Amino acid sequence: MQGMSERAYAVHAGLSRGAIQKAKAAGRLVLFGDSSIDTAASDKKRAANTDPSKQRGTAKAKLKPVPDAALTAVGDTLREQGMRAPASGTSTTFLQAKTANEVLKTQERRLKLQKMKGELVDKARAMALVFRLAREERDAWINWPARAAALMAAELSAALSETDVDVAVETSLMQKILETHVRAQLVDLGQNVRFDLS
Repeated sequence: MQGMSERAYAVHAGLSRGAIQKAKAAGRLVLFGDSSIDTAASDKKRAANTDPSKQRGTAKAKLKPVPDAALTAVGDTLREQGMRAPASGTSTTFLQAKTANEVLKTQERRLKLQKMKGELVDKARAMALVFRLAREERDAWINWPARAAALMAAELSAALSETDVDVAVETSLMQKILETHVRAQLVDLGQNVRFDLS
């Protein structure tokens, strides 16, 4: 026999004999003429064609490290759900990462469902609507003194004449005073009122 038997190669590769038989039947192993297994060539071929996450034993050491940002996201997701998350700087177990992934998928599905039901709105659209409403409100207040000044001047003139004070309030002066106070109020509101959807 030139190479290894199925049983010997199974022990060498850390796999079951059934897995070796399947690999042999699928052509994933290199065989000698006597149907024995060429160890070096078969190892190389298996390494090139096997998903590293599904390999056993020493193959786990060949996996790429997970970025810190991904581990932080896993920890944050677990903490949001009231679950125990690994301390920063320690490794996350596969079970923790899988749990965080399932939680994220559930949250994503819930958001999609809420959006389909009309319970959620687009943030950009909501901001544009609030901006438009605020502008309309501001414009209404800016135009208000011109409409109200004549009425207020007449009412003040009437009220003052009842007290034996003969003073006529000019409409243009009343409008000017009202505009000054309304604009000051709008400036104050613009500086103090903030709308944040974050």
